Amino acid sequence: MFERLENDFPVHTPRPADAPVALEGIRVIDFSHFLAGPFATMILGDMGADVIKVETPGRGDEFRHYPPVPAEAPAQGAPYAWGNRNKRSVALNLKSPEGVAVVKELIAQADVLCENFSTGVMERFGLDYASVKKINPQIVYCSVSAYGREGAFSDRLGFDPIAQAESGFISMNGYPDRQGVRTLSPVVDISTAMMACNAILGALFARARTGQGQQIEIALFDNAVLMTGYAAMQHLYTGAHPQRHGNTSPDTCPSGVFMSQDKPFYINCGNDKIFHRLAAQVLERSDLANDPVYSDRNGRMGKRDEIFKLLEELFVQHPWSYWQPRMRAAQIPCGEVRSVGDALRSPEAKERGLVTRVEHPTLGWIPNVRLPILYSGTPLADPQAAPAVGQHTNEVLAEVLGYDDTRIAALQASGALEPAEARRPAPAAAEATAG
Repeated sequence: MFERLENDFPVHTPRPADAPVALEGIRVIDFSHFLAGPFATMILGDMGADVIKVETPGRGDEFRHYPPVPAEAPAQGAPYAWGNRNKRSVALNLKSPEGVAVVKELIAQADVLCENFSTGVMERFGLDYASVKKINPQIVYCSVSAYGREGAFSDRLGFDPIAQAESGFISMNGYPDRQGVRTLSPVVDISTAMMACNAILGALFARARTGQGQQIEIALFDNAVLMTGYAAMQHLYTGAHPQRHGNTSPDTCPSGVFMSQDKPFYINCGNDKIFHRLAAQVLERSDLANDPVYSDRNGRMGKRDEIFKLLEELFVQHPWSYWQPRMRAAQIPCGEVRSVGDALRSPEAKERGLVTRVEHPTLGWIPNVRLPILYSGTPLADPQAAPAVGQHTNEVLAEVLGYDDTRIAALQASGALEPAEARRPAPAAAEATAG
């Protein structure tokens, strides 16, 4: 189905066969679904951890069904494929005592547990931290929630847009003449995943020193407040609320989108020296660089409308192919305003090898967008396509727990595992409390 992409993206180049991975020997039991939890565990998987994703038989992670979903690979939609590579899927019925018993055996062999169920779900399964610690005292137990696991708001469900709204993040973005807007990219989920991964790595490092595991809690709301950036501290200093400025910056000038003769582009003059170079070297207007008002940051911000009108009149006289090399030579931070598709096919993305093609068991191959991490000594693991529901159940139970065919058949008969021949849809898994 991806024939149209074959000329756009190369086949993934395998890592050196003799190179180690950063998280060699680390096993992760992943109960998370949707976005923040799974993306965090995917990063661990990319670093070489053995990530075992525990899912409900049949339907699996609800995020699997976000479109587009290929007809040839049901329950393996594009968003799911983006956030779940380098994992093994085990389908277990946690409403079955036998299923919970199997999970506890897996936990006993693990280093990390990650979950983002609604508050109280893991307790009902007997898989809360206090219970799991008795099974495996060295476990690093990471809970991703909306507003924390304790307190007045622990029962609330939450997803990225809600966290953006309640943290003040939406109020900062957009234009002043209308309501604030959320980012279409789930930046709070993604950054929460990064924070969770950082926390897990820190806990593993601490465990290497102390021999003790610990519990980690990451809340979407907490992280969303952090994502408001230094605007939070600016408000605390002054009492003023951040205002929406569209594509311009309230802290620098000129900074924003301008139109060349053929394409829009963004420039960011973050200090006086950059503006001086823009005026003198790019625009060949030394008078602007030497102007006593324009040469100073505060002066320029006071004359923002005037400067923008002047720049708009100058930039529209030539195409982007004229301005871009001149700005690059003058070291002006600038960039073409691209679509997502143009960005994925850009010279920069090709140079960095950001998008490649990887094998898929039913689709032949799928595109893959790599993490922005390049290790010199422990290259990231070669990307393996996100698994089908329960694709590795028998493999994991045999390899990790030593189960034979008779034991697996007994678990299937008990309802803990889906029968080998069954492919029927199952009810949605327990609702996630965070994206």
